[in-house]
Amino acid sequence: MARPKSNNVQINISIPSEWKAELENLARIYSVEEGKTVTFLDLMRRGIQEKYQLGESHREQ
Repeated sequence: MARPKSNNVQINISIPSEWKAELENLARIYSVEEGKTVTFLDLMRRGIQEKYQLGESHREQ
């Protein structure tokens, strides 16, 4: 069966390992506060969206 098409694109970036560790720690805190799993990638998406005032996107779960 064909997968549904998505408007999302995948990119690869490099970040300092210290940033990743800090984002993972923050993600654990947000996960507890929100009662759902939040990943460091979710935090990066949120930060970009807020910084550049981008509209809501519907990403694959």
